[in-house]
Amino acid sequence: MPVDPRFHACAGPQSLAAIAAAAGGRVEGGDPERRFDGVAPLAEAGPGEVGFLGERRYLDALRATGAGAVILQPAFAEAVPPGAVAILVDAPQLGFARVAALFHPPPAPRPGVHPTAAVGAGAAVGEGTEIGAYAVVGEDARIGRGCVVHPHAVVGPGVEIGDGCRLHAHSSVSHAVLGRGVVLHPGARVGQEGFGFAPDAEGRFVTVPQLGRVVLGDGVEIGANSCVDRGTQGDTVLGPGTRLDNLVMVGHNVRAGRGCILVAQSGVSGSTVLGDFVTVAAQAGLTGHLTIGSKARIGAQAGVINDVPAGTDVLGSPAWPVRETWRAIARLRKLGRGEGKAG
Repeated sequence: MPVDPRFHACAGPQSLAAIAAAAGGRVEGGDPERRFDGVAPLAEAGPGEVGFLGERRYLDALRATGAGAVILQPAFAEAVPPGAVAILVDAPQLGFARVAALFHPPPAPRPGVHPTAAVGAGAAVGEGTEIGAYAVVGEDARIGRGCVVHPHAVVGPGVEIGDGCRLHAHSSVSHAVLGRGVVLHPGARVGQEGFGFAPDAEGRFVTVPQLGRVVLGDGVEIGANSCVDRGTQGDTVLGPGTRLDNLVMVGHNVRAGRGCILVAQSGVSGSTVLGDFVTVAAQAGLTGHLTIGSKARIGAQAGVINDVPAGTDVLGSPAWPVRETWRAIARLRKLGRGEGKAG
Protein backbone atom coordinates (compact mmCIF):
# COMPACT_ATOMS: atom_id res chain seq x y z
CA MET A 1 0.00 0.00 0.00
CA PRO A 2 1.45 3.41 -0.91
CA VAL A 3 2.25 5.95 1.78
CA ASP A 4 -0.92 7.81 2.78
CA PRO A 5 -0.42 11.48 1.81
CA ARG A 6 -2.93 12.59 4.45
CA PHE A 7 -0.39 11.72 7.11
CA HIS A 8 2.97 11.78 5.36
CA ALA A 9 3.65 14.63 2.96
CA CYS A 10 5.89 13.64 0.05
CA ALA A 11 8.87 15.61 -1.23
CA GLY A 12 8.98 13.61 -4.49
CA PRO A 13 9.49 12.96 -7.22
CA GLN A 14 13.23 12.48 -6.76
CA SER A 15 15.88 11.61 -9.32
CA LEU A 16 17.76 8.32 -9.27
CA ALA A 17 20.97 10.29 -8.71
CA ALA A 18 19.53 12.03 -5.64
CA ILE A 19 18.23 8.73 -4.26
CA ALA A 20 21.58 7.01 -4.70
CA ALA A 21 23.34 9.93 -3.02
CA ALA A 22 20.96 9.82 -0.06
CA ALA A 23 21.47 6.06 0.29
CA GLY A 24 25.24 6.45 0.09
CA GLY A 25 25.36 3.85 -2.68
CA ARG A 26 26.29 3.35 -6.28
CA VAL A 27 23.98 2.56 -9.17
CA GLU A 28 24.43 -0.20 -11.71
CA GLY A 29 22.85 1.08 -14.91
CA GLY A 30 19.79 3.29 -15.14
CA ASP A 31 19.28 6.91 -16.11
CA PRO A 32 20.47 9.24 -13.31
CA GLU A 33 17.61 11.61 -14.15
CA ARG A 34 14.90 8.94 -13.93
CA ARG A 35 12.27 10.07 -11.42
CA PHE A 36 10.70 8.10 -8.58
CA ASP A 37 7.62 8.98 -6.54
CA GLY A 38 8.34 7.31 -3.22
CA VAL A 39 9.24 4.15 -1.30
CA ALA A 40 7.32 0.90 -0.79
CA PRO A 41 7.78 -2.71 0.36
CA LEU A 42 9.16 -5.07 -2.27
CA ALA A 43 5.88 -6.97 -2.56
CA GLU A 44 3.87 -3.80 -3.19
CA ALA A 45 6.25 -1.47 -5.01
CA GLY A 46 5.63 -0.33 -8.55
CA PRO A 47 7.97 0.99 -11.22
CA GLY A 48 7.87 4.49 -9.74
CA GLU A 49 8.88 3.35 -6.24
CA VAL A 50 12.02 2.30 -4.38
CA GLY A 51 12.23 -0.83 -2.24
CA PHE A 52 15.01 -2.46 -0.25
CA LEU A 53 16.28 -5.91 0.61
CA GLY A 54 17.50 -6.19 4.19
CA GLU A 55 17.85 -9.97 4.60
CA ARG A 56 18.49 -13.02 2.45
CA ARG A 57 15.16 -14.58 3.42
CA TYR A 58 13.34 -12.00 1.28
CA LEU A 59 15.12 -12.95 -1.94
CA ASP A 60 11.92 -14.43 -3.39
CA ALA A 61 10.15 -11.12 -2.84
CA LEU A 62 13.06 -9.35 -4.55
CA ARG A 63 12.89 -11.60 -7.61
CA ALA A 64 9.15 -10.98 -7.91
CA THR A 65 9.15 -7.25 -7.15
CA GLY A 66 7.77 -4.62 -9.47
CA ALA A 67 9.89 -1.87 -7.90
CA GLY A 68 11.73 0.48 -10.20
CA ALA A 69 14.79 0.53 -7.93
CA VAL A 70 16.00 -1.60 -5.03
CA ILE A 71 18.50 -0.76 -2.31
CA LEU A 72 20.56 -3.83 -1.41
CA GLN A 73 24.00 -5.26 -0.78
CA PRO A 74 26.19 -6.08 -3.80
CA ALA A 75 26.03 -9.81 -2.96
CA PHE A 76 22.35 -9.90 -3.96
CA ALA A 77 22.52 -7.76 -7.08
CA GLU A 78 22.09 -10.74 -9.44
CA ALA A 79 18.60 -11.36 -8.01
CA VAL A 80 17.31 -7.92 -9.04
CA PRO A 81 14.68 -8.47 -11.76
CA PRO A 82 14.91 -6.89 -15.23
CA GLY A 83 13.64 -3.31 -15.30
CA ALA A 84 14.68 -2.58 -11.71
CA VAL A 85 17.78 -0.57 -10.92
CA ALA A 86 20.13 -1.86 -8.22
CA ILE A 87 21.38 0.71 -5.72
CA LEU A 88 24.31 -1.00 -4.02
CA VAL A 89 25.12 -0.17 -0.41
CA ASP A 90 26.85 -1.86 2.51
CA ALA A 91 23.99 -1.20 4.96
CA PRO A 92 20.63 -1.48 3.14
CA GLN A 93 18.39 -0.61 6.09
CA LEU A 94 20.39 2.54 6.81
CA GLY A 95 20.36 3.48 3.14
CA PHE A 96 16.63 2.93 2.91
CA ALA A 97 16.01 4.98 6.06
CA ARG A 98 17.82 7.91 4.48
CA VAL A 99 15.96 7.54 1.20
CA ALA A 100 12.62 7.34 3.01
CA ALA A 101 13.54 10.55 4.85
CA LEU A 102 14.41 12.15 1.49
CA PHE A 103 10.87 11.49 0.26
CA HIS A 104 9.15 12.10 3.61
CA PRO A 105 11.06 14.61 5.75
CA PRO A 106 9.56 15.77 9.06
CA PRO A 107 7.11 18.64 8.58
CA ALA A 108 8.84 21.99 8.84
CA PRO A 109 7.88 24.23 11.77
CA ARG A 110 5.22 26.86 11.10
CA PRO A 111 6.78 29.74 13.01
CA GLY A 112 4.64 31.53 15.53
CA VAL A 113 2.68 31.14 18.74
CA HIS A 114 -0.88 29.84 18.49
CA PRO A 115 -3.44 32.23 20.04
CA THR A 116 -4.49 29.60 22.59
CA ALA A 117 -0.94 28.86 23.77
CA ALA A 118 0.32 30.28 27.07
CA VAL A 119 3.85 31.68 27.19
CA GLY A 120 5.07 32.77 30.61
CA ALA A 121 6.86 35.98 31.51
CA GLY A 122 10.52 36.02 30.63
CA ALA A 123 10.31 33.00 28.33
CA ALA A 124 12.35 33.18 25.12
CA VAL A 125 11.20 31.45 21.93
CA GLY A 126 13.80 31.08 19.17
CA GLU A 127 13.46 32.18 15.57
CA GLY A 128 11.38 29.87 13.40
CA THR A 129 9.87 27.96 16.31
CA GLU A 130 6.24 26.83 16.36
CA ILE A 131 4.20 26.84 19.59
CA GLY A 132 1.00 24.86 19.02
CA ALA A 133 -2.54 25.15 20.28
CA TYR A 134 -2.96 25.03 24.07
CA ALA A 135 0.74 24.45 24.61
CA VAL A 136 2.26 25.93 27.78
CA VAL A 137 5.71 27.48 28.06
CA GLY A 138 6.66 28.35 31.62
CA GLU A 139 8.30 31.48 32.93
CA ASP A 140 11.95 32.02 31.97
CA ALA A 141 12.04 28.92 29.77
CA ARG A 142 14.37 29.01 26.77
CA ILE A 143 13.38 27.33 23.51
CA GLY A 144 15.85 27.26 20.62
CA ARG A 145 15.43 27.94 16.94
CA GLY A 146 13.37 25.79 14.61
CA CYS A 147 11.60 23.82 17.33
CA VAL A 148 8.03 22.53 17.37
CA VAL A 149 6.01 22.45 20.59
CA HIS A 150 2.91 20.53 19.58
CA PRO A 151 -0.60 21.04 21.02
CA HIS A 152 -0.98 20.54 24.77
CA ALA A 153 2.74 20.04 25.35
CA VAL A 154 4.09 21.62 28.52
CA VAL A 155 7.51 23.21 28.99
CA GLY A 156 8.16 23.98 32.64
CA PRO A 157 9.64 27.15 34.09
CA GLY A 158 13.34 27.61 33.48
CA VAL A 159 13.66 24.66 31.11
CA GLU A 160 16.27 25.03 28.37
CA ILE A 161 15.62 23.44 24.97
CA GLY A 162 18.16 23.40 22.14
CA ASP A 163 17.63 24.08 18.45
CA GLY A 164 15.53 21.77 16.28
CA CYS A 165 13.70 19.94 19.08
CA ARG A 166 10.20 18.49 18.77
CA LEU A 167 7.84 18.07 21.70
CA HIS A 168 4.82 16.09 20.59
CA ALA A 169 1.30 16.38 21.90
CA HIS A 170 0.81 16.00 25.67
CA SER A 171 4.50 15.57 26.39
CA SER A 172 5.89 17.48 29.35
CA VAL A 173 9.33 18.56 30.49
CA SER A 174 10.42 20.24 33.70
CA HIS A 175 13.68 20.70 35.64
CA ALA A 176 15.63 19.85 32.50
CA VAL A 177 18.18 20.95 29.92
CA LEU A 178 17.75 19.52 26.43
CA GLY A 179 20.36 19.52 23.68
CA ARG A 180 19.76 19.96 19.97
CA GLY A 181 17.40 17.75 17.98
CA VAL A 182 15.75 16.14 21.00
CA VAL A 183 12.36 14.50 20.39
CA LEU A 184 9.73 13.84 23.05
CA HIS A 185 6.99 11.63 21.66
CA PRO A 186 3.35 11.92 22.76
CA GLY A 187 2.86 11.61 26.49
CA ALA A 188 6.56 11.48 27.35
CA ARG A 189 7.42 12.81 30.82
CA VAL A 190 10.82 14.28 31.54
CA GLY A 191 12.01 15.87 34.78
CA GLN A 192 9.27 14.84 37.18
CA GLU A 193 10.00 13.98 40.79
CA GLY A 194 11.91 10.77 41.32
CA PHE A 195 10.68 7.92 43.54
CA GLY A 196 12.48 8.80 46.75
CA PHE A 197 11.16 8.58 50.30
CA ALA A 198 12.22 7.70 53.85
CA PRO A 199 10.00 6.00 56.47
CA ASP A 200 9.59 7.68 59.84
CA ALA A 201 9.21 5.99 63.23
CA GLU A 202 5.46 5.66 62.74
CA GLY A 203 5.78 3.95 59.38
CA ARG A 204 4.78 6.93 57.29
CA PHE A 205 6.70 7.83 54.17
CA VAL A 206 8.45 11.19 53.99
CA THR A 207 9.26 12.32 50.47
CA VAL A 208 12.92 13.12 49.87
CA PRO A 209 13.13 16.37 47.87
CA GLN A 210 14.32 15.69 44.34
CA LEU A 211 16.70 18.59 43.78
CA GLY A 212 18.46 17.60 40.57
CA ARG A 213 17.75 17.94 36.87
CA VAL A 214 17.48 15.87 33.71
CA VAL A 215 20.12 16.51 31.03
CA LEU A 216 19.38 15.12 27.57
CA GLY A 217 22.19 15.15 25.01
CA ASP A 218 21.86 16.04 21.34
CA GLY A 219 19.58 13.75 19.36
CA VAL A 220 18.01 11.97 22.32
CA GLU A 221 14.51 10.61 21.67
CA ILE A 222 12.03 9.69 24.41
CA GLY A 223 9.22 7.37 23.33
CA ALA A 224 5.51 7.74 23.93
CA ASN A 225 4.51 7.54 27.61
CA SER A 226 8.09 6.99 28.76
CA CYS A 227 9.38 8.66 31.93
CA VAL A 228 12.75 10.09 32.91
CA ASP A 229 12.92 11.21 36.54
CA ARG A 230 15.10 14.09 37.65
CA GLY A 231 17.94 13.48 40.05
CA THR A 232 17.67 13.54 43.81
CA GLN A 233 20.93 15.44 44.10
CA GLY A 234 22.87 15.80 40.88
CA ASP A 235 21.43 15.00 37.47
CA THR A 236 19.84 12.21 35.50
CA VAL A 237 21.77 12.16 32.22
CA LEU A 238 21.07 10.51 28.87
CA GLY A 239 23.99 10.87 26.47
CA PRO A 240 23.85 12.03 22.84
CA GLY A 241 21.87 9.80 20.50
CA THR A 242 20.30 7.68 23.23
CA ARG A 243 16.81 6.45 22.40
CA LEU A 244 13.98 5.24 24.58
CA ASP A 245 11.13 3.22 23.11
CA ASN A 246 7.57 3.62 24.37
CA LEU A 247 6.74 2.82 28.00
CA VAL A 248 10.29 2.96 29.35
CA MET A 249 11.16 4.04 32.90
CA VAL A 250 14.45 5.72 33.84
CA GLY A 251 14.89 6.43 37.54
CA HIS A 252 16.56 9.31 39.30
CA ASN A 253 20.32 9.84 38.91
CA VAL A 254 20.67 7.25 36.14
CA ARG A 255 23.53 8.14 33.81
CA ALA A 256 23.56 6.69 30.31
CA GLY A 257 26.31 7.20 27.75
CA ARG A 258 26.15 7.76 24.02
CA GLY A 259 23.83 5.81 21.75
CA CYS A 260 22.09 3.63 24.33
CA ILE A 261 18.87 1.85 23.38
CA LEU A 262 16.12 1.06 25.91
CA VAL A 263 13.30 -0.99 24.43
CA ALA A 264 9.62 -0.98 25.41
CA GLN A 265 8.64 -1.69 29.02
CA SER A 266 12.22 -1.83 30.23
CA GLY A 267 13.24 -0.02 33.40
CA VAL A 268 16.45 1.27 34.93
CA SER A 269 16.47 1.93 38.67
CA GLY A 270 18.08 4.91 40.31
CA SER A 271 21.81 5.67 40.19
CA THR A 272 22.62 2.93 37.70
CA VAL A 273 25.29 3.86 35.16
CA LEU A 274 25.19 2.68 31.55
CA GLY A 275 28.24 3.01 29.33
CA ASP A 276 28.13 3.87 25.64
CA PHE A 277 25.97 1.89 23.19
CA VAL A 278 24.29 -0.31 25.79
CA THR A 279 21.13 -2.13 24.65
CA VAL A 280 18.37 -2.97 27.14
CA ALA A 281 15.75 -5.18 25.48
CA ALA A 282 12.00 -5.25 26.10
CA GLN A 283 10.73 -5.78 29.67
CA ALA A 284 14.22 -6.04 31.14
CA GLY A 285 14.67 -4.58 34.61
CA LEU A 286 17.85 -3.22 36.18
CA THR A 287 18.17 -2.68 39.91
CA GLY A 288 19.78 0.44 41.28
CA HIS A 289 23.43 1.45 41.72
CA LEU A 290 24.74 -0.91 39.03
CA THR A 291 27.40 -0.33 36.39
CA ILE A 292 26.65 -1.65 32.91
CA GLY A 293 29.70 -1.55 30.67
CA SER A 294 29.81 -0.11 27.17
CA LYS A 295 28.27 -2.24 24.40
CA ALA A 296 26.72 -4.66 26.89
CA ARG A 297 23.41 -6.15 25.79
CA ILE A 298 20.61 -6.99 28.23
CA GLY A 299 18.19 -9.59 26.88
CA ALA A 300 14.41 -9.35 26.92
CA GLN A 301 12.80 -9.84 30.35
CA ALA A 302 16.19 -10.09 32.02
CA GLY A 303 16.44 -9.21 35.69
CA VAL A 304 19.83 -7.56 36.24
CA ILE A 305 20.98 -7.44 39.87
CA ASN A 306 24.77 -7.32 39.38
CA ASP A 307 27.19 -5.23 37.36
CA VAL A 308 27.61 -6.27 33.72
CA PRO A 309 31.08 -6.02 32.17
CA ALA A 310 31.57 -4.16 28.89
CA GLY A 311 30.64 -6.12 25.77
CA THR A 312 28.80 -8.85 27.68
CA ASP A 313 25.41 -10.28 26.65
CA VAL A 314 23.20 -11.35 29.55
CA LEU A 315 19.82 -13.06 29.75
CA GLY A 316 17.46 -14.51 32.34
CA SER A 317 16.35 -13.59 35.84
CA PRO A 318 18.66 -13.28 37.60
CA ALA A 319 20.64 -12.32 34.52
CA TRP A 320 23.64 -14.46 33.62
CA PRO A 321 25.90 -14.43 30.56
CA VAL A 322 23.90 -15.79 27.64
CA ARG A 323 25.79 -19.07 27.21
CA GLU A 324 25.48 -19.90 30.90
CA THR A 325 21.75 -19.15 30.77
CA TRP A 326 21.14 -21.45 27.81
CA ARG A 327 23.21 -24.24 29.40
CA ALA A 328 21.15 -23.93 32.58
CA ILE A 329 17.90 -24.03 30.60
CA ALA A 330 19.06 -27.11 28.70
CA ARG A 331 19.94 -28.83 31.98
CA LEU A 332 16.52 -28.00 33.46
CA ARG A 333 14.80 -29.44 30.40
CA LYS A 334 16.73 -32.68 30.78
CA LEU A 335 15.84 -32.88 34.45
CA GLY A 336 12.21 -32.25 33.59
CA ARG A 337 12.28 -35.21 31.23
CA GLY A 338 13.95 -37.38 33.86
CA GLU A 339 17.16 -37.65 31.84
CA GLY A 340 19.54 -36.67 34.61
CA LYS A 341 19.95 -36.00 38.28
CA ALA A 342 20.62 -32.75 40.03
CA GLY A 343 24.07 -32.32 41.49
